[in-house]
Amino acid sequence: QVQLVESGGGLVQPGGSLRLSCVASGNILGLHAMGWFRQAPGKQRELVALATSGGNTNYLDSVKGRFTISMNNANNANKTVYLQMNSLKPEDTAVYYCNAMVWSSPRDTPYWGKGTLVTVSS
Repeated sequence: QVQLVESGGGLVQPGGSLRLSCVASGNILGLHAMGWFRQAPGKQRELVALATSGGNTNYLDSVKGRFTISMNNANNANKTVYLQMNSLKPEDTAVYYCNAMVWSSPRDTPYWGKGTLVTVSS
């Protein structure tokens, strides 16, 4: 099993910044990617940003240039992914979920955090 613990959500004014963190622990030997999804009220969950252990990243078009994802692969005891969010807009308001993909033959298993609320409002 893999445990994901998120932190860093909250209320911020438009144009402000927040940094989300997510620590993965447990059976993470096969962990090869971590990312952030978000779900706004009445909308489907969408991928915001993804980082692989090989250093690749991918972003939702609407957050490119404003959000930065980074992943700390320093050890096998735990891995951390960060999402630096700048120039926040009201439309970024959502519950943000941390995701980790862990390969253990023969399957790739997704794990989810409980979510952290980000509210962008004046």
